[in-house]
Amino acid sequence: MNILDKIIADKRKEVKLKKSLVPTSQLEQSVLFDRKAQSLSNVLRNSKTGIIAEHKRRSPSKHTINQNTNVGQVAHGYENAGVSGMSILTDIKYFGGSLEDLILARASVEMPLLRKEFIIDEYQIIEAKAHGADVILLIAAVLSKTEIKALSELAKNLGLDVLLEVHNEKELHKSIMPSLDMLGVNNRNLKTFEVNLNISKKLSEVIPDQFVKVSESGISSIDAIKGLKEYGYQGFLIGENFMKTENPGKAAKEFITKLEV
Repeated sequence: MNILDKIIADKRKEVKLKKSLVPTSQLEQSVLFDRKAQSLSNVLRNSKTGIIAEHKRRSPSKHTINQNTNVGQVAHGYENAGVSGMSILTDIKYFGGSLEDLILARASVEMPLLRKEFIIDEYQIIEAKAHGADVILLIAAVLSKTEIKALSELAKNLGLDVLLEVHNEKELHKSIMPSLDMLGVNNRNLKTFEVNLNISKKLSEVIPDQFVKVSESGISSIDAIKGLKEYGYQGFLIGENFMKTENPGKAAKEFITKLEV
């Protein structure tokens, strides 16, 4: 059993428990549920830099990245740095995140927020909306075509943007449908954790132009982003590069300043 299979097996148990404790009708009564979400895809289309900065305390591949952060301060720092949006890990067991992080970030900033989660159930999308997310992530590696369709259409009906993540051409072909806004190529193999930016470059040719192209993982240099822009990428998800510093917002600001030169 690889790490992705373990995460999904645990996620099924977690969602089953949550559904028994907090019904969707309760989530729909959240103050944030009626909030009009912002479109990250629109922001990326009009952005010069396209940086989506992540809040991530730890991961299965790197273990501890930064356990001492205040998510509200990090969000504030990222927004001041001029990022296009913020990705917030809400998985507790493997990434040390929570839905509380999403709410705290939402209370601190106006920019689009992505709930970074292993979504396998419609319940998690309603949960994302109720906690202030603007965007949800779907991972093609763990979902069937039917599931991607049902989950993405629910998200669109709730006014949320959908970022679908793929790792190879097979996943891409099963996933292309009108209910997606952004296609993200993860340069990290979720089974081995190896990183290769050539995955983004190779898949760029087969992503239809109506979708915003996002490159994820392993991006740590200005040159990498400039190189990926030549392949039509407008979004760049950066996690560890900022989070491993003492002040992620400051690191993001310095990075964006150099990128804009």
